[in-house]
Amino acid sequence: MALGLMSACTMAPEYERPDSPVPEEYPDYPVFTGVGKNNPDDQAKAAAEPVKAAAPAQDAAFDEFPAAGNQPWREFFLDPALQRLIALSLENNRDLRVAVLNIERARARYEIERADLFPSIQASGQNSNQLLPADLANAPHAVIARQTSVTVGFTSFELDLFGRIRSLKNAALENFFSITQNAHSARVSLVAEVASAYLTLVSYRELYDLTEQTHATRTQSYDLAKSLFDQGLTSQMDLNQARTAMEDARVTAARYRTDALRYENALALLVGAALPRDLEIPRRLADIQTLKEVPEGLPSGLMERRPDILAAEHGLRSANANIGAARASFFPRIGLTSNFGTISTEFDNLFEGASKTWAFIPSISLPIFEGGRLMANLRVSETDKKIAVANYEKAVQAAFREVADALAFRSTAAEQVDAATALRDAARETYDLSLVRYDVGVDSFLNVLDSQRTYFTAQQAYVNTILNREINTLNLYKALGGGWE
Repeated sequence: MALGLMSACTMAPEYERPDSPVPEEYPDYPVFTGVGKNNPDDQAKAAAEPVKAAAPAQDAAFDEFPAAGNQPWREFFLDPALQRLIALSLENNRDLRVAVLNIERARARYEIERADLFPSIQASGQNSNQLLPADLANAPHAVIARQTSVTVGFTSFELDLFGRIRSLKNAALENFFSITQNAHSARVSLVAEVASAYLTLVSYRELYDLTEQTHATRTQSYDLAKSLFDQGLTSQMDLNQARTAMEDARVTAARYRTDALRYENALALLVGAALPRDLEIPRRLADIQTLKEVPEGLPSGLMERRPDILAAEHGLRSANANIGAARASFFPRIGLTSNFGTISTEFDNLFEGASKTWAFIPSISLPIFEGGRLMANLRVSETDKKIAVANYEKAVQAAFREVADALAFRSTAAEQVDAATALRDAARETYDLSLVRYDVGVDSFLNVLDSQRTYFTAQQAYVNTILNREINTLNLYKALGGGWE
């Protein structure tokens, strides 16, 4: 009983989670409503209702939230085609497959370390035949010596009195947990990467279609300019400007077409297979069922449940356990060797009662001089823990920034979309007016081309603004570890 109690202890330091290196609250970003449009009353109300402070993961306030990464992604990504692509990627993506296999590898390594806590019992049989000269055999002539034995027992089983093996087992277990969380993180990242590539592909398809329409419009303008030039009603400069604008649209369309094909290839890589032929990918962002909006007022402590942060903390726990193993190396190691069996010079008598044999061999070893190896190993373990603490704190800081950046963008997202919409509408009106003024002879054709370029640029900016808004919502989903409900 005493040995059992002693072996249940380790010399590892008591683990304490490092203090959070980030503020207890997310930055409070009032919703931006345009220059000169912020309502002081709204800002005061927002300041009076700050984002909830971080809380320990075991706090009852988190009972309603599952572990990070456990939120069903189908509840967030509502578009059917995107759901199909994500499901395929989770099944076929090779990086995710490697991450899952690393879990199995870490599990096996933990089982190897755990096995050292128990004696390894082995059965062995041996038969030896030896010719001994007469003088060695103390006989008048040479003698053939025969011996057969069968034994069952264990060899050099270490009594873990100071917790060295148990500390190594705990370190392997924490490493297993860390790799498991890394696999969860890889899963969340894969889902986010597929969604990001999907959204970007749709945006390039929309920009391509938009550019094709613009090229058709500019081709009409060029045909008109050429007709007028042939009649001597316009200059060579106007004709060249019209042709330049037309060819510029053609080049831009080709570039967007290339970008769309590249993102199709990126999706195929993420999915791990060719895209299904019957997959209906929209050609406009407006046709995508929008991502589920992340609710307001989430506890900032959810950030600590991100898989990458949990992986860093398990790495810290593993380093802490290794200190216990390094400390235990300074103390004696007690080993036991024991076996029971039979031995006989004749095989027929091997299992007779008189042939029984047993051995019990305890041993103890105490390090006296190691040339500083044990102390250096302890310093390495302690330094590894300090590195693990820094890695954990850096993971928390990086996560906090990602969430804060996403919240900062979200506070201005609606205003950006409104501004891009207004700019696009104003540019369209300007373009329409320039056509009318050109038809009545008030403006030159150059003004038509300038307003046409401005309108095209505004249309592209609008598409990119919508894309950025959706990508930011996706980034917030990823920054929260893929779960908040």
